[in-house]
Amino acid sequence: MSTHIDPATNLPHAENASPLSFRKLIEILESQQAPPPLEQIYSWLENLNVSSAELQPYIRFKDGNYWRHRVCRNDQIEMLVLCWRPGHRTPIHDHNGSHGAVLVHDGILWETTFAFDPQEGLCYKAARQYSAGEVTGAQVPDIHQLGNPDVSGHGLITLHIYAPPLGVLKTYKVGSPEIDLYIPDDTEA
Repeated sequence: MSTHIDPATNLPHAENASPLSFRKLIEILESQQAPPPLEQIYSWLENLNVSSAELQPYIRFKDGNYWRHRVCRNDQIEMLVLCWRPGHRTPIHDHNGSHGAVLVHDGILWETTFAFDPQEGLCYKAARQYSAGEVTGAQVPDIHQLGNPDVSGHGLITLHIYAPPLGVLKTYKVGSPEIDLYIPDDTEA
């Protein structure tokens, strides 16, 4: 069954924490000796103060699908910037043992969550929308699809932190009990 963490009800908010710079967050991530809990990842993203200028080296779009840009990665954790044109979306997937959170930097993110039953297959569970500055995330297991709505009219930029780093993901199709494998594409082409 899919488990989605709703920060409004399940996670402590660090309202009194000081803002975290993009450079400092990279340093913190690179120093991790063990995968941090999801609550810690939420706290980092909720307190992140990042400008478009700092993200500029990671902002590029491509036509066929969203573009993944790795900011940093070690054995414990990774951070990515994803750039989405209207209509781009992930396959329906889980993180195959990793948990993570997403900060919407610019644009609108649609997230659809699903429940999986080995006999019945994959079923729709819920949908949510997130705007700039909002954070969403998923514990293990979680089956979802993220995307930039066709009707948004502009690009979407999101920051993702996963612990441990993503590898091969499991993918699903609505109404099917079949599970496939997917390797995220980090190529520049």
